[in-house]
Amino acid sequence: MTPAFTGQEKALSREECDEHLREQGTGVLSLASDGEAYSVPISFGYADDVVYFVFLGYAADSEKARFAEATDRACLVSYDVSGKFGWESIVVRGPLREVDDDEWDELVDAIEDNAWYPSLFSEADPQSQLRGFALSTEDVSGLADQRES
Repeated sequence: MTPAFTGQEKALSREECDEHLREQGTGVLSLASDGEAYSVPISFGYADDVVYFVFLGYAADSEKARFAEATDRACLVSYDVSGKFGWESIVVRGPLREVDDDEWDELVDAIEDNAWYPSLFSEADPQSQLRGFALSTEDVSGLADQRES
């Protein structure tokens, strides 16, 4: 079903969506397994059309881990609300995969550049299990309110 817009929204260009993803650094990641959905708030880094994030220190039977492993394509929603008429939202869809060992430098750089919690790596317990993921931005769209606040 196509949403009914009020005419007060404007579609964002890919460049505007990229800028939001570089600057915002937080969102809600949706995963799926066997017809069941699971969403989790994340802090992320964004570089070269890839959203990078980590899962830190979860249990072996974690729902988050189970859903991440089962998800081929994920969806990320990132948004910012500054007032009644000041909002924008970005939706990213694409393949999700665990990062390879040789990609950790890119992941760390992206997260340190724009994640909400950029000091994660310096403060994390070295014994904690870190798993890094990459979400390729195959499909990106965005909307913003075009009214003045």
